[in-house]
Amino acid sequence: MHIALFASGTGSNALKIIAHLQPKYPELKISIWSNNSEAPILKSAESLGIETHLFNRQQFSKSNHVLEMLKKEAIDFIALAGFLWLVPSPIVREFPNQIINIHPALLPKYGGKGMFGMNVHKAVKENGDKESGITIHFVNENYDEGNVILQASCEIQPENSAETIAKKVLALEHKHFPLIVEEFVARN
Repeated sequence: MHIALFASGTGSNALKIIAHLQPKYPELKISIWSNNSEAPILKSAESLGIETHLFNRQQFSKSNHVLEMLKKEAIDFIALAGFLWLVPSPIVREFPNQIINIHPALLPKYGGKGMFGMNVHKAVKENGDKESGITIHFVNENYDEGNVILQASCEIQPENSAETIAKKVLALEHKHFPLIVEEFVARN
């Protein structure tokens, strides 16, 4: 089996997934796919001996280049681990129920274009929410609208800053996302 982890930044979720899966599934191939040549995850992956693939918006959204590469690499499953672009329809159709995403909020709240990272946590703080959390969901042609696989929540105190909320939510991401990805790996 070959899984692709898509990441646009530091890739802390991708690294947690790798650390969780590699000891249990030594035959599993994992590769990192990124749209950002400056993404720290690329150097981290290189230091771990993980194959990386870099692409631009034209290759991803305006052509079938990335789709053809995914096929060539015989990718079985895709996890979006801090990946900020909308996945084009041809890729979604090629991998039905085989692409999942993690979102740093309890969808449907705080979902959609532009709702990622600190944008989400600031909105949670500004609205005075008493809880936040994560949603792991299947990817469809729209931002953050695919069927929910798992939600996990954390309590928010009035004195919590957006940065504190971010830390609480990230702890949930790191706890749950590797386990959900493992469920897909174990099935195949």
